[in-house]
Amino acid sequence: MTAPRIDTDALRRLPKAVLHDHLDGGLRPATLVELAAEAGHQLPTTDPDELAAWYVEAANSGDLVRYIATFEHTLAVMQTREGLLRTAEEYVLDLAADGVVYGEVRYAPELNTRGGLSLPEVVESVQEGLAAGMAKAAAAGTPVHVGTLLCGMRMFDRVAEAADLAVAYRDAGVVGFDIAGAEDGFPPADHLAAFEHLRRESVPFTIHAGEAYGLPSIHQAVQVCGAQRIGHGVRLTEDIVDGKLGRLASWVRDRRIALEMCPTSNLQTGCATSIAEHPITAMKDLGFRVTLNTDNRLVSGTTMTREMALLVEEAGWGVEDLRTVTVNALKSAFIPFDERKALIEDVVLPGYAAAL
Repeated sequence: MTAPRIDTDALRRLPKAVLHDHLDGGLRPATLVELAAEAGHQLPTTDPDELAAWYVEAANSGDLVRYIATFEHTLAVMQTREGLLRTAEEYVLDLAADGVVYGEVRYAPELNTRGGLSLPEVVESVQEGLAAGMAKAAAAGTPVHVGTLLCGMRMFDRVAEAADLAVAYRDAGVVGFDIAGAEDGFPPADHLAAFEHLRRESVPFTIHAGEAYGLPSIHQAVQVCGAQRIGHGVRLTEDIVDGKLGRLASWVRDRRIALEMCPTSNLQTGCATSIAEHPITAMKDLGFRVTLNTDNRLVSGTTMTREMALLVEEAGWGVEDLRTVTVNALKSAFIPFDERKALIEDVVLPGYAAAL
């Protein structure tokens, strides 16, 4: 059944929640051009529109490793306190303009130390920028709450340091932890000690799994490491045959382990063939706690409004489907229960009721 078409302006007004979005994948093209000039870093082009198009074209390779390589340029301008302050503040303002009321932004502090900043200085600079953005958004009448996930790069040796940072700053805006980077060949269990440390310290975490590698990656993330959410998880479909769930898929669904799905990004990295056939729709209908996310707004040339529009136009979603994934995201957000409940009851449900 095809849902009634919802225009873009109506979609933009809907309250949204995003759990899976990378700070270094969401810079404004114009900001990237300006900061690169200040840093003496050469970009593929200095025209913001052309640069935006270059990112999308470069990321449309179907190769996760090449997709990740596009971050060379954004990271080059995020090595100073000033660069981090600006990109973090603009990140929040861009979410607010897109109708997002709750977001979790993730980044790997170890990738921002080439300019001499210490790991704590990186975290504190980003938090200061996010706070400035939230204050400006609230003053403009578009409040948004943004929490931070610190990432360890799974193919390097500083994951334990990143986990220690998440523990140290959990009362200063950091709400959780993740491991990111090339998935194939770098299993989650390699960092089991870090995840055990986080559990002992009551810090929640998600793990990128089931994107470039299949069920063994998801199994390790959930059953060995104890992830409360799964980043992407699209290949969990390999444990579902003709609507019948295998043991791993059943475990994920029955325990309400959220799947942070990113349709456009998954098309770019070859994890899905089309929006219409993306697993997010089938898994939503099977009762999984699926959430809708952007992953990297610059790299994918997307926004939450665009992701919603694609699902409406190509997968037949309606307002109720969009409400479902938004509520799912807030139920699985790494903030206290009372804050999640207030956002759902006071902001999200009234916003969607007005659209129905």
